[in-house]
Amino acid sequence: MSFSESIVEEAALGWLAMLGFHAYYGPDLAVGMLAAERKDPSFRDVVLGERLRRALERLNSDLPPEAVADAARKMLWVESTSLVERNRAFHPMLVDGVTVEYRRPDGSIAGAQARVIDFDEPENNDWMAVNQFTVVEGQHERRPDIVIFVNGLPLAVIEPAAAIGQNLGTKTHIEELPSSAGGPGSSFVVETRKGSH
Repeated sequence: MSFSESIVEEAALGWLAMLGFHAYYGPDLAVGMLAAERKDPSFRDVVLGERLRRALERLNSDLPPEAVADAARKMLWVESTSLVERNRAFHPMLVDGVTVEYRRPDGSIAGAQARVIDFDEPENNDWMAVNQFTVVEGQHERRPDIVIFVNGLPLAVIEPAAAIGQNLGTKTHIEELPSSAGGPGSSFVVETRKGSH
């Protein structure tokens, strides 16, 4: 039996929707569209910034707005010279929260961890599955089959169509992923240049 890529992709989106993901068609999120969520008309942005900000506000309602804004800025501006270093800086913020400081009404400084994901009650998170989410980096345009976003952050890429008609082992699929997801160090990394978020 032969399946087209679009059938496999649609089936995967349907399964994700049954699990509680909101399914979107990537081009519908582009600048100028009715459901626009992206800010960069050149498709260089990978984080859905407003969803991230709303999630941070929702998950950290006990923190003042300036602390939440600081957490969003830190999530969007991971400074480092390499992908490995960015991942090392980004992962603890994702898992443990973002360290923020803010001024209390009495003038003293307080510190807190702003949660990025609610691991205790996953239904409090914003789960999205977006198919055909275009990302442009330099001269390369990537369009993975499905990108999983949690609270506006692209955390996984699913390529169900990659196996159609191919008898490839798991190792081969893993090796193929970088070419479809943008390659090591590219595309699905929080951009660290000014104006990219």
